[in-house]
Amino acid sequence: MAARTTTARELERLEASGLGIDERSIVREAGSTFLLARTTGGDRVLAVGGGGGFSGEPHEPSGLRLCPLTAANAEALRVRLPWLRPAPLGLATSAGFGDRLGLATPGHVRAVRAAGGEGGAIAPIFAQQSVRENARTGRTPQQVMDDALWGLFAEGWRAPWGADADHLKTTEDVEAFAAAGYTFFTIDPGEHVDDEAHAARAGGIEAKVLALPWDALEDRLTDLEARYLGRPIPLNGGPFLFERRDLWRAAAKYGRAVAHTAAMYRTILERMGESRFELEISVDETASPTSVAEHVYIASELGRLGVRWVSLAPRFVGEFEKGVDYIGDLEAFAAEFARHAQVARALGPYKLSLHSGSDKFSIYPIAARLAAGGPGGGPLVHLKTAGTSYLEALRTVASAEPDLFREILALARARYATDRASYHVSARVEKVPAAHEPGDPELAGLLEDFDAREVLHVTFGSVLDALGPRLRAALKRHEAAYAEALQHHFERHLEPFIG
Repeated sequence: MAARTTTARELERLEASGLGIDERSIVREAGSTFLLARTTGGDRVLAVGGGGGFSGEPHEPSGLRLCPLTAANAEALRVRLPWLRPAPLGLATSAGFGDRLGLATPGHVRAVRAAGGEGGAIAPIFAQQSVRENARTGRTPQQVMDDALWGLFAEGWRAPWGADADHLKTTEDVEAFAAAGYTFFTIDPGEHVDDEAHAARAGGIEAKVLALPWDALEDRLTDLEARYLGRPIPLNGGPFLFERRDLWRAAAKYGRAVAHTAAMYRTILERMGESRFELEISVDETASPTSVAEHVYIASELGRLGVRWVSLAPRFVGEFEKGVDYIGDLEAFAAEFARHAQVARALGPYKLSLHSGSDKFSIYPIAARLAAGGPGGGPLVHLKTAGTSYLEALRTVASAEPDLFREILALARARYATDRASYHVSARVEKVPAAHEPGDPELAGLLEDFDAREVLHVTFGSVLDALGPRLRAALKRHEAAYAEALQHHFERHLEPFIG
C-alpha cells in the first residue's frame, strides 16, 4: 500500500501556496502525489503531482496540476488508485448508504469507521441509488459513483466497498449501472408478484398456477409437485413440508417474479461476468408479507434456475414506512424473522436484507440476534438505507440556515399529497406545522416528528427540482456539521449489528 505520511513542513508549504488541503486525501503512489484541495475561490479540485492522464491546469505556487472533479478525472484516479473501485463484499454483515445529494459519503465513512473501522464489522456500500431516485434527482449512475469516489478519496478510505444498482426492474435498467462499474445489483420483480394470489380461493389459485409461464420457468406443474410434495426440507427449527395448497399459492404469487428475476440475472451475468458482481433479490415492495413457504419456493426455484445471490429482501410482517421506526408487533416480527433466517441458512447461506431500513431502531437488535452466525461472527444481514441521509441534510440546514429550511418545509407540505403516491407512508400533512409557525430553535426538532419526517422524506424530488442548487450550496458551507450529523445518526444504525 502506498505511503501516506506527510510532514508538517510539507503541509505548510502546500497551504502557503494558497490551497486548502484535505489532509486525509493525500496519497503518494509510484512517484506521484494525489490530494484534494480547495482553491482560494472555494472550489474543490484534485491536485496531482507527477501523474499523467489528468486534465487540469498547472498551479505554479504548489508545483501541482489542479484538475476539476470531472468524470474523466475520476476514472483516471481509479486507474492509479484501484482501491477507489468498488468490489463484491460477500456474506459479511453489510450496510448500504444511499446519498441523494452526492455529499454524504464523508459522514458515511466516519460512521463505518466509528462502528469498527476499515475492514471491520460492517462492509459498506457507499454508492447506492435506484432508477427511481436517479430520475427524481436528475443524476446518473456514473454521477452517483463519482460522487462516492470523491467522498471516499477525501476521507482516505482504502478498504473494500460496494456500489448498489438498486431496485432494477427491467433489463434496460442494467446497462448504465454496468458501464459505471457497479458491483451489487438489486433486482426488484415486484411488478411480477401476484398479490391477489395471497387471498385467492382454491379455484382462483388453480387458474393462476395453470397460467404461469412454464416455459420461462423451465418447468411443468407435475415436476414442480414432484420436487416438493412429500419431500421435507430440513431447517434449523425442524423439517418444512409443503402442503399442495401452500405450494400452489406460492407459485401463483411468485412464479412470474422468479422467471423475471432469472432473466434479469442472466442479462447481468452476460454483461458483467460472474466474479464481478453480486445479486440481491427484493420482493419487499408488495402488498402482502412473504410467508415462510413462499420464501422456500422463491429460494429453491431461483437456485434450480442457476441464479446466485448474496442477499434477499422478503416482505416482512409489519410496516416499513419511509424514514420512521418499524410499525407493528415486535414479537410477531421476531417470530417471522427467525423463520426467514432459518430458510436463508438452509438454502443459502445468504443475507436477509432490510429494505426501507432507515431508522428502524426497534428491530435492529432482533435482526442481529436472530441472523447471527455469518462470517466473522456477524449477522447475515444487509441493511439498506436511503432517504435518512437526505433528512440529516435537512436537519443540518434547519439549524444553520433556517430561512432556507422554511422554504423547503413549505414546498414539502404543498407537494406531499402528490409525491406520496409512489410511497407507502401514513403521515398526515395537517399535523405538520406551517413553515412560519415554529421558531428557529424549534425547526431542527421537526426531524424527530413522525409526520414531518415522512412529509419531508417523500417530497425530496420536488425540493431538489426547485431548491436543489441552494440546498447543496448550503451543505457545502456547512459540510463539517453535515458529516458530524451523519456520523452520529448512522452510528445508531450500525451499533446493534456489531455486537
